[in-house]
Amino acid sequence: MEPILSNGSAPCPFLTFYHPALAYFHFLGITFTFGGSNYFTDPFFIVETLCIIWFSFEFLVRFFACPSKAGFFGNIMNIIDIVAIIPYFITLGTELAERPEDREAGQQAMSLAILRVIRLVRVFRIFKLSRHSKGLQILGQTLKASMRELGLLIFFLFIGVILFSSAVYFAEADEPNSQFSSIPEAFWWAVVSMTTVGYGDMVPTTIGGKIVGSLCAIAGVLTIALPVPVIVSNFNYFYHRETEGEEQAQYLSPSVHKASSADDLKKSGRSGSVSSPSKSDYVEIQEAVNYSTEDFRLEGMKTGNCTLANTNYVNITKKRTDV
Repeated sequence: MEPILSNGSAPCPFLTFYHPALAYFHFLGITFTFGGSNYFTDPFFIVETLCIIWFSFEFLVRFFACPSKAGFFGNIMNIIDIVAIIPYFITLGTELAERPEDREAGQQAMSLAILRVIRLVRVFRIFKLSRHSKGLQILGQTLKASMRELGLLIFFLFIGVILFSSAVYFAEADEPNSQFSSIPEAFWWAVVSMTTVGYGDMVPTTIGGKIVGSLCAIAGVLTIALPVPVIVSNFNYFYHRETEGEEQAQYLSPSVHKASSADDLKKSGRSGSVSSPSKSDYVEIQEAVNYSTEDFRLEGMKTGNCTLANTNYVNITKKRTDV
């Protein structure tokens, strides 16, 4: 399904990229209700059905085309595809198996609660975009390489939350109108303060509580700022590696026609053509010069004529070094 293989496969990457985005926007719109329409006539159900048909077709094609079935299910992206497709069929089967008397008996509340959890899994369809997005792939590689730093960040935040929530609770213990009734309830305040969000739903009122809040905010800034340079360094590494790989792929692209420069020059000389050489001709001539230089260097090493006295060899070596 690569677009470079045939003209017929060109629309496939376009459909494969935009169908997950369309399915995700459908997930955002399922909270809307249309009066007088049931589940099967709902416009969002029709859109989801079309997306699932394409997802299933693409998944089956890749499954049967894969030579290793075990390796196919070992790929995390294929697991995400399965998780994104299965909730639709579970929801459809639940809707078809539901009887009218069950709705009248009040059993719909439990089924709706289960369906909400199943439908929530459909948000994982957005991760299908990472298969076709280099930026998301670089971000995933960065997070994977920075797991140690992220683990340390979470660990330090956890320690800070425990310390400052306990401190603010005891600092506000003598206040009759204190909003910190227990240490676990102060966890929320500690997290919000350390991340410098500050919703303002829980605030200390005593002098001791304000001092604890100030130290909590400063500690949170330092804790979050310390591992950030390492994560940014990993991102720059993967980003530059990806860009360098794309540049090398452009130079080594199999679609570039590499004809014999000597034969082309002979044919053009016989035909008397005086047209100016194209950019590809310059590339082919340069490759021929490089090959000739390499042959000359090997021949000089065989004959012992690769000394500094040989000005031709020195000049060629200097030219190759400058290039």
